[in-house]
Amino acid sequence: MNLITILRKKCNKTLFTTPSHGQHYFIFNKFRNFYKYDISETDFYNPQEALEKAEDKAGKIYGTKSTLFLTNGSSSGIIAAVLACVKQNEKVLIWTNSHPCHKNAVTLAGASAVYYELPKSEEWGVPLATSVENLENHFKSNKIKALIVTSPTYEGIVSDISAIKKLCEKYGAYLIVDEAHGALYPFSDMLPKSAVKIADFTIQSLHKTAGGLNPTALLHSNCNADIKYSLSVINTTSPSYPLLASIEANINFLNSKRGRKKLDELIQNINSLKKRCGNCEFFGDDITKILVKHKDYTGFELSEHLYEKENIEDEKTNSKSTMLLCGIGTDIKNLKRLEDALRRL
Repeated sequence: MNLITILRKKCNKTLFTTPSHGQHYFIFNKFRNFYKYDISETDFYNPQEALEKAEDKAGKIYGTKSTLFLTNGSSSGIIAAVLACVKQNEKVLIWTNSHPCHKNAVTLAGASAVYYELPKSEEWGVPLATSVENLENHFKSNKIKALIVTSPTYEGIVSDISAIKKLCEKYGAYLIVDEAHGALYPFSDMLPKSAVKIADFTIQSLHKTAGGLNPTALLHSNCNADIKYSLSVINTTSPSYPLLASIEANINFLNSKRGRKKLDELIQNINSLKKRCGNCEFFGDDITKILVKHKDYTGFELSEHLYEKENIEDEKTNSKSTMLLCGIGTDIKNLKRLEDALRRL
């Protein structure tokens, strides 16, 4: 029995257990169904066993040694990965402007951080791919135990993970890839290659582009480090089974014929938008991140114009360009509105 099936079963028990709402809503009406499905880890149908089966199935789908479900975002996956492979006083190589959880993970492990810089595009105002040559300089001068690479970047710039993995193997270091914004990559040949089968650890956020609920995510592993123990150190012992079931359903959808078709349509629709907006320039490796600029606007001016005049909110902007994030739930109607707005510039 899987998690989804368990949550669909009607509970006929008189409950004197946690969660204390007794699976009845009475506090927040908008979450009427959520209360009904919010079961305890001690539930009669053994949701813990169902979770293990769901994670095993996910590992087969992704082609990894293990894939674990996260309900505390990609941050928890990054932290667990570092705790699994780094000991006190060892060194971890991280990007200077990386997500705060990278530095937090190093601190919690009692390790020390060594920082690397990324080149920046003056034309677009965004960081570029991680350079293998730049990284190797740090490996030569420091005994690095693990490297954390953010790929794709927030704006959709992808690094050569295969080459970086070879570098890590050369120096005996673990490779952790923060692929939070690349959860769709394993499900389309029209997107960049995912790190899930390459890196020692790859962490993906389902909620960023893959249609998941906040803060659902995945932790993929391909090495022998005890990642389950490390995750248990920072995880709650009272998980949210509605969120865990949503992860199972999310992966099943992405891997289905319907899900892959929807993703292909999204990519094709964005491609069409770019072709029809000849008055704008576009950049980046990941088409689901629409990084755009216009000769008559700074990035901030473009962002303000879209927000104030067109009622369109972007994800991130800088002085040169603006990034609009698309995901599996971005429909053709919204893309058409964006296209019309860009063409009117």
